[in-house]
Amino acid sequence: MAKSTTIDTLTIEKRDRAGTTAAQAVRKSGKIPGVLYGHGDPTPIAIEAKALEGLLSRGRSHVLNATIGGKHDSVLLRSVQRDPVSHRPIHVDFQRVIKGEAVTATLPIVTIGISPAVKEGAVMDLVTRAIDVKGPADKIPENITIDVSEMGVHTHVSAGDIKLPEGFSLLTPSDTVLISIEASRTAQQAEAAVPVAGEAVVATEPAAAATPPA
Repeated sequence: MAKSTTIDTLTIEKRDRAGTTAAQAVRKSGKIPGVLYGHGDPTPIAIEAKALEGLLSRGRSHVLNATIGGKHDSVLLRSVQRDPVSHRPIHVDFQRVIKGEAVTATLPIVTIGISPAVKEGAVMDLVTRAIDVKGPADKIPENITIDVSEMGVHTHVSAGDIKLPEGFSLLTPSDTVLISIEASRTAQQAEAAVPVAGEAVVATEPAAAATPPA
């Protein structure tokens, strides 16, 4: 199941100059430099740092209604580069899209519910945190939700098990495991220690104490 798409409005400025020096000047002004590409030549842009952080906190896979140099357009946030020390955004890429055109997107996996097996001590592992899909730009969901409330021990969910929204196709290999639930290590050890039905259990008697010499 996919969470429905929301539409935001973003103000993006065109930059007159590109290059490292120009980008540093943009950052000093409290903005993030970037590039807008798609349906035309790549265009140097800038966006307010606070606006970008707000966008990232709400999800990044849906179409944005943007004002670019005073003109209205539709864009997708494609990539964000961060400073390796502060982790703050230092560069951003947007793609201009036409609503309805097919584009690729990476959607994060979100789980809902609690597995009965987990309540009894089993361990759930989110093996793959996102899947790649292709579909209409204006209908890209923010995430893919998976209900784990019916999953038992020794079960898993693969990418091919996910029901995608209409018009979308899966790009991730269908046999890619997304979620698995297995017994805890303690339970596995206890299970391994239980003898198999019909298996003989040999009891070892303690050795008799040696008789001291008379």
